[in-house]
Amino acid sequence: QVQLVESGGGLVQAGGSLRLSCAASGSIFSINAMGWYRQAPGKQRELVATITSGGSTNYADSVNGRFTISRNNAENTVYLQMNSLKPEDTAVYYCNANIRSTTWRMSVYWGQGTQVTVSS
Repeated sequence: QVQLVESGGGLVQAGGSLRLSCAASGSIFSINAMGWYRQAPGKQRELVATITSGGSTNYADSVNGRFTISRNNAENTVYLQMNSLKPEDTAVYYCNANIRSTTWRMSVYWGQGTQVTVSS
């Protein structure tokens, strides 16, 4: 069993900052790409940022320059530092990881989601 657990969401005023964390645990052999997605009410889930095991990053245009994704491979954890937050960043944020288990099975896993609300 593999599990992703997110933390760090909350309510913040526009212009403020939040840091999300996501820790993977369980029968993990290795983790490839990790990422963050978000889903606002009435909208489809969208990519926010991804990071490879080697540290290469990719960002949605809407967050580029404001958000920073990073990871700690030793702790199987991925982070999302969100600065200069805007009301349109309000959404449920989901952690995502491409994980090879100890049974050698490769699967994509999702966290349970954490709410981020930015007030104007």
